[in-house]
Amino acid sequence: MRGSSVRPVNVLELRSVRGTGGGPEKTILLGAARADTARVNVVVCYIRDVRDDVFGLDVRAKDLGVDYVEVREKHSLDPGVFPKLTTLIAERKIDLVHAHEYKTDLLAWLLARRTGIVPLATAHGWTGQSPREKYLYYPMDKWILSRLPRVVAVSSDIRNQILRYGAKPDRVTVLLNSIEPDAFRRLPERVEPVRAALGLTRDDIVIGTVGRVERQKRFDLLLDAMVPVFARHPKVRLVVVGAGSLLDQVKAQAVTLGIGGRCIFTGHRGDIADLHHAFDLFVQSSEYEGTPNAVIEAMAMETPLVATDVGGTGELAFDNVHGLLVPGRDVPALEAAIERALNDPAGRQARARAARQRIESDLSFAARTRRLEDIYTEMIRA
Repeated sequence: MRGSSVRPVNVLELRSVRGTGGGPEKTILLGAARADTARVNVVVCYIRDVRDDVFGLDVRAKDLGVDYVEVREKHSLDPGVFPKLTTLIAERKIDLVHAHEYKTDLLAWLLARRTGIVPLATAHGWTGQSPREKYLYYPMDKWILSRLPRVVAVSSDIRNQILRYGAKPDRVTVLLNSIEPDAFRRLPERVEPVRAALGLTRDDIVIGTVGRVERQKRFDLLLDAMVPVFARHPKVRLVVVGAGSLLDQVKAQAVTLGIGGRCIFTGHRGDIADLHHAFDLFVQSSEYEGTPNAVIEAMAMETPLVATDVGGTGELAFDNVHGLLVPGRDVPALEAAIERALNDPAGRQARARAARQRIESDLSFAARTRRLEDIYTEMIRA
């Protein structure tokens, strides 16, 4: 560590994202807000494209009281980003740069060679579908991660992918995403107001789903599974919370399937916890995940869960204990699990209570934050 050996570690959380971001933003911003300042000083830095007029993370950081800075770029390959980061590192006396996706993983690796900082990365997963991502960016990222002194993987599946690229096992630590239990708690008095705001009645049976409307989440498969569910359950409604490039396509699919009138598309919402008060069941239909924050939030809110057993989902919720898990991309299995949950209210509520207990005991955000701070200090001492 530079300077005094007793001062806190100066950490730069570094990420590049467009729009409103996703699950990693919750972990990064809340982690910075909850950091133990006796151990670490956290600066959150986002690389922001000047053309992005939807970006709202600066407001979220301000609301949390986070020490937040931005590095503006003209385009995704703007060479001016690197000198701006080296200046920021010098001005803030940064000891460790913590990167969060393939672009900043590369930058952290290069910054370590240029400035002497210690590089660390969290591997949240690789969800893009473009040929450039699948065949160039993601393989390159895994190669870089395998050569960093330490990597945090948000699931065992992600860890195994990095190990296959040659990483030493003792350098890749699994640290599941987590949540603040007290910030996510079901309040019975909120059920009717939230339902009313969505145009729902107390008699409706509400299935909710949350996520960016991109291919990874496979909302198209969820709609296919819902067609026979709607036919058997006239009071069932589906609420899709999220925005993304496929939102119009998914809405059009609902109309084509003849279920448009049974579906509500809210777009992006910042009040996910409150919306859970309207849900009788939460469904995740993803074909790939890291450690899905949407599942953690459902567990914390005691919303009964049906989810695809992909990525780290099965490490968060155990099948038939905390929820019902089905294979990814399997519409009949997804339909059957939804049907089972709807027909067994006692069973789904028992699983929901067990999920809340797991959140309080094993998946609390405070415990995750302290473990991450341990990793920071271990790396600096090493």
